[in-house]
This record gives sequence, C-alpha cells and structure tokens, in this order.
Amino acid sequence: MKKVAIITGASSGMGKEFVLTLNNYLNVDEIWAIARSKDALEDLKKMVNTEVKAISLDLTDQESFMKLQELLDEEKPDVRLLINASGFGIFDSTNDMKMADAEGMVDLNCKAVVKMTKLVLPYMYEGAKIMNIASMAAFQPIPYINVYGASKAFVLSFSRALNSELTMRNIHCMAVCPYWTRTKFFDRAVDPSAKQIVKKYIVMYEPENIIKQAWKDMAKNKDVSIYGTVAKGQALLCKILPHKLVMNIWKKQQDLA
Repeated sequence: MKKVAIITGASSGMGKEFVLTLNNYLNVDEIWAIARSKDALEDLKKMVNTEVKAISLDLTDQESFMKLQELLDEEKPDVRLLINASGFGIFDSTNDMKMADAEGMVDLNCKAVVKMTKLVLPYMYEGAKIMNIASMAAFQPIPYINVYGASKAFVLSFSRALNSELTMRNIHCMAVCPYWTRTKFFDRAVDPSAKQIVKKYIVMYEPENIIKQAWKDMAKNKDVSIYGTVAKGQALLCKILPHKLVMNIWKKQQDLA
C-alpha cells in the first residue's frame, strides 16, 4: 500500500513550505499536492526528491471533492499525513465586504477543511497525522477581520476536538496558529486602493520558522502549535482578558475606534 502525504494550498505560502520540508520529517512514497494552479504545482515537482502528484483542484467547488474521492477509491493509499493549508483572508468591514469574499472564506477556510478530513480519514491508519492551518486570529474576535478570524476559530476548535476523538485510533491532529507571517496572504487580504485596516504589524514572522515549529510540535503530539514569544504572549492574554477589552485594544492600536 502506497504511503502518501496530502497537502492542500501546496502551490505557495505555508503549504508549499510544508511540501519542501516534508522529507526532513516524514518518509512517504508520494506527495499529493493540491492547489488551483497546475503550472505552479508542476514547478513544485522539480523542487523535491519525493514523487509529487500534482492535483489541480478548486476546493470551493463541490466537484473537486468528487474527483478526490474517486482518486482515493481508485488508489486506496495509506495516508500518513494530511495538511489542510488552503485558505485566505480579507481585511474589510463586514458591511463593505463582497458577499463572494465572505462566502469564499467560509467555504475554503471551514467547509473545505471538514470535507478534506471526512474524505481522507477512512484512508488513515494508526500513527497518521493531520495538521490544519488556523491562525492567531482564532483566539479572539477581530473587528474588520471578522469573518476570517471566525473561520480560523472554527478550525482551531474543530482540530482540537478532532484530536480528542481520534485518540482511540492513535491518529493525531494539530492546529497550527501563525501570527503575522511573510507570505502572499497579504496580496489578497489587503486592497491597496482602499482604506487600510491593519496599520501596525507588531511582528512579522518568516514562514520557514512557523513550519519548523509545527514539525517539532507535531512530533511532541501537541494539539496547537504557536511560534514566537510575541504570539505566545498574545494567545495567553486573549485567554485571560475580557474579549471586549481585547477588541477595544485592537481597534485603538489600528486607529479603528
């Protein structure tokens, strides 16, 4: 039975970094790299030694999951790792945000994570692992990043509960919660022609460090991975401070009050 790792959002950002570093942490026969851009996935194949199956799918389209189900049923792989790294965010007021963007975040950040998990779990066995990319935004309600933050809170809660459920099967699930990270995320999140929502980034981490920490935390069977002193401090404060106060601090910091 072929051992595979399945990684969504594999053509760029953290998904791509997971593909590039996977060989250092896990031995599989093949990586199933999923993203919309076929060309980017073909380029990715040239960057790693492990065989890569480029699977061009739009995970906001129901037909994509039907195609993936057919592939799983046909090949019946031993999925050793599933990484749900697809997702996007939009910085805007809920009132001004386009309906397509609001629905898209829910579809890709939430629904796709659940659908991928449901499809792949029957092909996961003892010792298999799941990583879901959440966000530091998952720990607090964030005005003007409302839908994105809520979608990542869903991912965090889903992942931690799923990890508890899968204990009996000895399958581990972990949520990765990056803070501001230098990726192409901002190309879509920020409209340069509109009023800027985020005016101050307390810290900007490199994706390589986030991914390195995630691999370490997965090996330690943690259910949440957070990189960086600033990020860990903020997560702690969001647990002990009233969320109304946290939201007011955020708005004052970004001159949104």
